[in-house]
Amino acid sequence: MKAARIIRHLLQHHWRRRLAFPPATLAKIEQGIKAGEATHAAQLRFVVEGALDGAPLFRNQPARERALDVFSQLRVWDTAQNNGVLIYLLLADRDVEIVADRGIDAKVGREGWERICREMETDFRAGEFERGVIRGIEAVSRELATHFPKVDGGSNELPDTPVVL
Repeated sequence: MKAARIIRHLLQHHWRRRLAFPPATLAKIEQGIKAGEATHAAQLRFVVEGALDGAPLFRNQPARERALDVFSQLRVWDTAQNNGVLIYLLLADRDVEIVADRGIDAKVGREGWERICREMETDFRAGEFERGVIRGIEAVSRELATHFPKVDGGSNELPDTPVVL
C-alpha cells in the first residue's frame, strides 16, 4: 500500500469534486448521455467518485476493481440485451475505467475501451473534466451505435443522471 495514495485520497475533499463537477457540468453530462442513447440501443452510466475511503482505501483497491463493484451495485449488468456500459472516474487518482457488459465488451474489446479512457485522462490532467467526460461519452456512444444501433420501441432501462459518490 502506497502512503502517497492514502494521503491523496484522505485529502480529497468533497469541495474538490464539486469544483470539477458542478451542477451545470453534471447536467451537461446527463444531456450527453441522453444524446448518445438516441443513437444506440445500449445503456450508458457515468459515475464520479471523489476518493476512496475506509476498507477500499486501506485494501489499496485499484480503480478497475472499484469500477467493477460500482457496475454491480448500480446493476448496469442487468439490461435486456447485456449492453450496459459504465464510465467510472476515480477523481483522486484521475483514473478512468470503462466496464461493459459481456454483450458489448466482446465486440469493442479491452483495447478499444482503454483508448477512450486514455483520451479522457489526458483532458483530466489538463483540468478539463467536463470536456473529457463529454468526449468520452461521445466516443463510447460511437462504439455503441456501431454495435447496437437504435431500434424502434427500445426503452431506457437505466437512469441517465450521473452518479456522484
